[in-house]
Amino acid sequence: MTHSSTLRDRALAFRSLHVPGRPLVLPNAWDAMSARLAEDAGAAAVATTSAGLAWAVGVADGDHLDRGRALDALARITAAVRVPVSADIESGYAEDPAGVADTVRAVLAAGAVGVNIEDALQEAGAGPLRPVAEQAERIAAAREAADKEGVPLYVNARVDTFLRGAGGVDLTLERAAAYRAAGADGIFVPGVVDPGTVKALADGTDAPLNVMAGPGAPAVPVLAGLGVARVSAGPALAQAAYAVARRAARELLDTGTYGALAGGLDYGELNTLLTQGR
Repeated sequence: MTHSSTLRDRALAFRSLHVPGRPLVLPNAWDAMSARLAEDAGAAAVATTSAGLAWAVGVADGDHLDRGRALDALARITAAVRVPVSADIESGYAEDPAGVADTVRAVLAAGAVGVNIEDALQEAGAGPLRPVAEQAERIAAAREAADKEGVPLYVNARVDTFLRGAGGVDLTLERAAAYRAAGADGIFVPGVVDPGTVKALADGTDAPLNVMAGPGAPAVPVLAGLGVARVSAGPALAQAAYAVARRAARELLDTGTYGALAGGLDYGELNTLLTQGR
């Protein structure tokens, strides 16, 4: 089987996992081991967290990571698992739509079959969100690039209205409709888990809805009942892992004890997970 046919099959499998009321649950990964742990726990697919991935290579989140290092990390993740992988590519690691298309081709070459593309603007002095027409052009460029490669890449359009305090349900749905018209397959609205709002978003778009959940959010079955098709953890797993690292480091340095290290995974088990990978 050729690389392209394998990608097509994997992309179709990933696409089929987005079912309103029976959501795809993604414990987001940031390196090869976290991806294998997610797969071993039963995840049907793996999605990266751009924040966790950036932190792992020593860069702050928020469009600071360059495409090359991001795609190198992605390739290591796709090589470590058998399930489909979706890549959070921030704003596309590019200045313009042509650059977003280049990124998408590189994502496919790295073996991933989905992308998240966000509409937040990170530049100092800029508005919180990219103009909707401009973002639609970037999504259309991603769609066209994947289609030309013959891979039904799942384009998840992230709408940062709630995350950036830039609008409510109506503006979110307006942006979602524009992104769908540009070729997006799914709509991702982080920053909102209020049941009434989530239901309004799920009911108001014809695309599978993705929300980001964590401590304090409704449980996955509740979100499923609201019509959600995808639940992501975002950077939460990475944040929890780094919290353990900080607690353990402080304890070692302050008291010389090891309590925070209790419950760590077995060395041999971790080694075996990687030798049983792809």
